[in-house]
Amino acid sequence: MDGVNRRDFIKTGAAGLAAATVAGVAPLTSASQTTEYPAINVAALDTLELGAEVAFEYPDASAPSVLLRLKEAVPGGVGPGKDIVAYSLLCTHKGCPVNFLSERQMLVCPCHWSSFDPAKKGRLIIGQASQSLPMIQLEVRGGMVRAVGMDGLIYGRH
Repeated sequence: MDGVNRRDFIKTGAAGLAAATVAGVAPLTSASQTTEYPAINVAALDTLELGAEVAFEYPDASAPSVLLRLKEAVPGGVGPGKDIVAYSLLCTHKGCPVNFLSERQMLVCPCHWSSFDPAKKGRLIIGQASQSLPMIQLEVRGGMVRAVGMDGLIYGRH
């Protein structure tokens, strides 16, 4: 090891480590993608009575979803009373389809009994699921309630 002292060895090693780190991170930042979601009509606003429950698929035919008109204004709600919300019906635990129990105002999974509160952005209340239900972004345009995007990941998808 003629001509290489400890200081030069450490400087060279640190520079190499920094270069390797940057090279490893660069592909991740350039590979980031945004998902484009379709905008679809779900229901006419004037047909949604208090307590309404409308089944639909979003963002595609293999994604069961539900639109609900709850009894009071809620975070993320749309419409004149800010009481209309929508969620993926696939439980975040194992992907079983959840059911809306109107008497409890909860979305409940029949497989392992995870319960989600639609009035609190689909937050997990109890059960084996580890995260809230994905909330579907809604807008009201031309008298129609429309699904326009997703907040969260649908079970089984990236």
